[in-house]
Amino acid sequence: MSKTVCHRLKPTGILSAMVILLIFFAEGCGVYSFTGASVPPQAKTVSVAYFPNKAPLVAPLLSPVFTDALRDKFTREANLNMVEKNGDLAIYGEIIGYKTTPVAIQGNQTAALNRLTITVNVRFVNKYEPDKNFEQKFTEFFKYPSDADLNSISGSLIETITALLVTDIFNKAVVNW
Repeated sequence: MSKTVCHRLKPTGILSAMVILLIFFAEGCGVYSFTGASVPPQAKTVSVAYFPNKAPLVAPLLSPVFTDALRDKFTREANLNMVEKNGDLAIYGEIIGYKTTPVAIQGNQTAALNRLTITVNVRFVNKYEPDKNFEQKFTEFFKYPSDADLNSISGSLIETITALLVTDIFNKAVVNW
């Protein structure tokens, strides 16, 4: 009769292999986080200037909501310290578009849905990797029922669209996919 012998990798062996793989992959061009952010290893700070609203139609809460969300994203997910200006990574710009337009026109020439669109112009400066600097417009929108009062739902729409914009900007600036 033969006996089957199972060989198992000791837990410490698995842990050692994982540490070696982690070190191997982290030896690249920057510091990586679990969010996919890659910043130069010497970068420690980020500055996000206040984004003024220069759109023809101004929503009073848009500038502070957008600016705060962008600051939160970079400090939380890129693990950088926020400084007032001249950060190792610097972001500034302005809100240039805030408009609502009818979509999904019905047979009686009325809109079933409206679309709120927000556009921001962003300038990104990377002190240690200037080839990654950019200036770009980012636009996102969200549809809402045309019978809804925009004034009563604008806060939630702004937060939703801001989250989309901030993710787009973050990905362009520090996620190298």
